[in-house]
Amino acid sequence: MIEVHVKKENEASPWHFSVKVVDGKSSTEHQVTMDEKTYQQLSEGKVSAEACVEGAFRFLLDREPKEAILRQFDITKILYYFPEFDKMLSKYLKK
Repeated sequence: MIEVHVKKENEASPWHFSVKVVDGKSSTEHQVTMDEKTYQQLSEGKVSAEACVEGAFRFLLDREPKEAILRQFDITKILYYFPEFDKMLSKYLKK
């Protein structure tokens, strides 16, 4: 079982998030940024910013191990590696 813990570090855009991915006895930590415009494009405001980042990590974890995920990145960087990200993210969003 994989757990994804997301904590928003600030209220001003761009937002900074600390993400911890736990899988069994090991974990990884990541720093992610996302601005409000990107948040609206990805989620249409239907979920919280934290839920949007969590969904992004669930998307990534279906494609690569947690150790392969960059330790620090802007959420738009996912599109560089996975062009289908913005179209598939809605499947990973918890409502």
